[in-house]
Amino acid sequence: MQQFTSQFHINTRGKGLYAFTDQVSQWLAHCGVQAGLLTLFVQHTSASLLVQENADPDVRGDLERFLSRLVPEHDPIYRHTLEGPDDMPAHVRAALTQTQLSIPVAGGRLALGTWQGIYLFEHRRAPQQRRVAAHVIGE
Repeated sequence: MQQFTSQFHINTRGKGLYAFTDQVSQWLAHCGVQAGLLTLFVQHTSASLLVQENADPDVRGDLERFLSRLVPEHDPIYRHTLEGPDDMPAHVRAALTQTQLSIPVAGGRLALGTWQGIYLFEHRRAPQQRRVAAHVIGE
């Protein structure tokens, strides 16, 4: 059994989904694990991780618009506003989505479906540099 860890840095330009499947796949190939489990964990409280469709960009836009309607900025129920009107909604959005993913590894590759990709979901309006911790265990 082997284990490897790494960290991915993802620069965002504001709200939206940012694909990083290729970076993860390249790192996994370098590790040489043929069968196992990959765990990804975003190290922030205002961003999340998703496995989502990677073919039609309308899916990503629709997800962003839906969450913006579900969790609006400037809602008077928010008390945490010191970091701007998008900060508390970003925390709520992260709480409603995922901060970690587990993806099987088979044949030395991510066992994703044909139209699936790995995304960082940025919930803040301003550009950010996000960190995603990676751990793979297997043979």
